Amino acid sequence: MTDTAVRELAQLDRYLRFWNTDDEAQQGLLAGTVFTEGVEYRAQVGVLTGTAALIDLRRQFVAHLGAVTLRLRRAPEVHHQRARVEWELLTGEAGDTSFATGTDIVQLDEDGRISAVTVFLDRAPEGFDAAAHQ
Repeated sequence: MTDTAVRELAQLDRYLRFWNTDDEAQQGLLAGTVFTEGVEYRAQVGVLTGTAALIDLRRQFVAHLGAVTLRLRRAPEVHHQRARVEWELLTGEAGDTSFATGTDIVQLDEDGRISAVTVFLDRAPEGFDAAAHQ
């Protein structure tokens, strides 16, 4: 594995920690090392720009669902400053209820920070209406 691939995988580990961190101050510190300032996040719920919007998105998930945990379904794959991250979103204090599964396509800049994320739902949450978010 190349040094670049090792750095990219380490960055993806920090990306996962960002989504799993409950403390907003810690999440803000992680965001500064994980994302570029104007990171673009494209998901079925909309297009978000900047780390503050991503922190707010997680806050909204927790407010709506309670405890949430993002777990990898398999090891991320990386090449040419892109990564495929397959995940499962778990809810409940024990993290034992599967809410949804998806795949993030992550774009890394020259410094290894994430500049864009495109989210695909592989299994949408029960009752999710994709047309309502277009």
